Amino acid sequence: MIYQVYPRSFCDTSGDGIGDIRGIINKLDYIVELGVDAVWVSPFFKSPMKDFGYDISDYRDVDPIFGSLSDFDELIDQAKQRNLKVMIDQVLSHTSDQHDWFVESSESRSNAKADWYVWADPKADGSAPNNWISIFGGSAWEWHAGRGQYYLHNFLKSQPDLNFHCAELRQQILQELEFWLKRGVDGFRLDAINFCYHDQSLRDNPFKPREQRTGRGFSPDNPYAAQYHHFDNTQIENLSFLESVRDLLNQYPGTVALGEINSEDSLKTLSEYTEGGKRLHMGYNFELLADEFSVDHIKTTVNSLEAVIGEGWPCWAVSNHDVTRVVTRWGNGKLNQEFAKMTLALAASLRGTLCVYQGEELGFTEAPIQRDQLKDPFGIEFWPEFKGRDGCRTPIAWDESEPNAGFSQGSAWLPVAPDHAQNNVSVQIDDPGSVLNFYKSFLSWRSEQTTLIKGDICFIDAPDNLLVIKRSHDQQTTIACFNLSDQPIIWQPQKLDQELVLGTYKFGEKTSLENNIVQFAPYGFAYFA
Repeated sequence: MIYQVYPRSFCDTSGDGIGDIRGIINKLDYIVELGVDAVWVSPFFKSPMKDFGYDISDYRDVDPIFGSLSDFDELIDQAKQRNLKVMIDQVLSHTSDQHDWFVESSESRSNAKADWYVWADPKADGSAPNNWISIFGGSAWEWHAGRGQYYLHNFLKSQPDLNFHCAELRQQILQELEFWLKRGVDGFRLDAINFCYHDQSLRDNPFKPREQRTGRGFSPDNPYAAQYHHFDNTQIENLSFLESVRDLLNQYPGTVALGEINSEDSLKTLSEYTEGGKRLHMGYNFELLADEFSVDHIKTTVNSLEAVIGEGWPCWAVSNHDVTRVVTRWGNGKLNQEFAKMTLALAASLRGTLCVYQGEELGFTEAPIQRDQLKDPFGIEFWPEFKGRDGCRTPIAWDESEPNAGFSQGSAWLPVAPDHAQNNVSVQIDDPGSVLNFYKSFLSWRSEQTTLIKGDICFIDAPDNLLVIKRSHDQQTTIACFNLSDQPIIWQPQKLDQELVLGTYKFGEKTSLENNIVQFAPYGFAYFA
């Protein structure tokens, strides 16, 4: 299991209101006590922070707001002492426009790095080379007067896309990865990994009808959703590059690569990217990071992936730094501890690796952010239809008696949400029924369940709003049942000869089994083995 740390909002030790690497070091025992195997650290590299670290200006240095390389080395050392693996974010598809590579590339069409980025001439009428759209709004092309060409940016215009069709650039990227492998990292989370290559012919993307603009984390009103993105990402050439990444990782035994995949058919792409043990070790997509929450959606997502993935390996997440927190997104916006417990158990019962985003273990809701508090360029561009990602990025609340609930002695870069402060870590540690203590006990129990870790997966028919998962391994079976509704559910299976081994509580009442009839409390769940 992987725990995602968003450094800006985890723990600040310098007093500048921004979390730092030393803050992660200071909280390593907290992370280890959750029962996770690895920690994924979101970008901490040198950056102008126009996209908060996902616009890298130096792949080999730590931004001063987060600390120094020596701080990072200490993080690796302290984690290894605790038998905790460290994965770091790598943003390979693009850099900051302040990266030395782009500065040189933009100077002329004949310099040593002229082909390291995606440059193209304008059409005869001076307009952009094609109809590709940026995720952050507007054309994906930006005019550069000095070079007399457009450059591609799938994200912000300050995030120019690297040209992976250039062999020299590919080799340099592998060297950037190896720099961190030599420093002792255990793996990489590869951001937007299917965006590395573009169609060299620069063909226009076809129009997408409104009724098909679903999933992928984009509102149908976002212009990006109005195209089939057949040519600006997820090109066949990327498979060969991923094999070269795997070859590099194979030289450092025990290291892994997790890819973020958001394509037109993310499940198919995930299967291709993890195929045959020769590319990524695992991948995750946005299917369970979308707004839809239903038995049918979960079953369809898992069954569709299982039908194509073969020996590949998925990673499941229901929250991260890019989407509304799951308790709000799926739970009707209400603080509900039982719902938070159920969603963890559900995600942990799917076949694959589980990734938990900081604050999920505390049951945090999406924080309310006012327009004048916005930091996220995505939210600033599309307000008020889309309020951005700041609401899931607010600081962790450690102790309500301290300034900023223990996150920082200074003015926090985003405000600590009031209900987060009330449900802070120190309060939950002392509450046996808290979400935090449930996480610890549940993950400890799960670590001993071979069926949940290695077993095959299928679904059993059940009443509406009841998701029933069957996991099997070496003639052992576990049946996991989840009430996705806020109403009690009674279920009488045709045959139930397994013992109830774990249940959840609601108002002091345990999910019960009597005369082969199971009664689930609202958001209740149970395991039979």
